[in-house]
Amino acid sequence: MKTTIRLCLTLVIASLAAASMAAPASWFQWRSKLDGKLACSQTPLGAGWEKATGPYRDSHCTKLVAGK
Repeated sequence: MKTTIRLCLTLVIASLAAASMAAPASWFQWRSKLDGKLACSQTPLGAGWEKATGPYRDSHCTKLVAGK
């Protein structure tokens, strides 16, 4: 019983440590294949869009992530 509790406690602590090091998702500029317009999003906008620039730290795609 003590071994099970110890294992569960270890897993909880490891999960919390991993979550504390997580960073927010980066933002990217996406270019429309149809008319070339740019949009800033964290996720792909669909088949009609291609990644143009990034990664950025902000939702306006103005602050580039350093070192990338």
